Amino acid sequence: MDDRQTIELGDITVEVVKKDIKNLHLSVYPPKGNVRISAPQRMDLATIRLFAVSKLRWIKQEQRKQRAQEREAPREYLNRESHYLWGKRYLLDVVEKDAPPNLNHNHSQMTLQVRPGADAAKKRAIIDESYRQQLKSAIPPLIAKWEQLMGVTVADFTVRKMKTKWGSCSPESRTIRFNLDLAKKPPIFLEYVVVHEMVHLLEPTHNSHFIALMDKFMPKWKFYRDVLNRLPVTHERWDK
Repeated sequence: MDDRQTIELGDITVEVVKKDIKNLHLSVYPPKGNVRISAPQRMDLATIRLFAVSKLRWIKQEQRKQRAQEREAPREYLNRESHYLWGKRYLLDVVEKDAPPNLNHNHSQMTLQVRPGADAAKKRAIIDESYRQQLKSAIPPLIAKWEQLMGVTVADFTVRKMKTKWGSCSPESRTIRFNLDLAKKPPIFLEYVVVHEMVHLLEPTHNSHFIALMDKFMPKWKFYRDVLNRLPVTHERWDK
């Protein structure tokens, strides 16, 4: 069982969860900016506190950003509700039918076919799976394009719901993870995230070398980053 404690840093409460891990991991969770540090089991609280203090400026920046982030209204998966795919707005049309569920897009309508009595969780799962498949089709051509331009190779990628990032990269395994919500945004933002994470195969950190590489490969990347970070994100509570 995980060992849980708290650290108070002025008006900020940091939840400390001790696990069977080797390194410290700091997370700030939307929507309220709750802070959690995962730490090795044997690490003492004083050492963890020093780490938290050293990251205090970053924690406050993340909290301000998350609290200002626009969020989608909670979805109920009812008729005439707005949903988005690649930046385009669709009105949902729910059709109950005793047949395998599916989702179709036609002009400005998103038709969701479900079995009679399907609840909101089931409807959401069908739409999420559609988003996942959209991304799994869109990502490989982008990776192939930028592999040639950058001279790097991506071993694999995954699509998942992510709490605080649009994407992440593991340079050691050369794998990339993409946020499921990217399927809702205009395609250029997916390409920006592809480029951003692939540059991490050349430079793991966000240092001056990383910035120079981003400037070289995608000169407007800061504009894409800033706009993407202002777009609405899914109405979720990740701090539980």
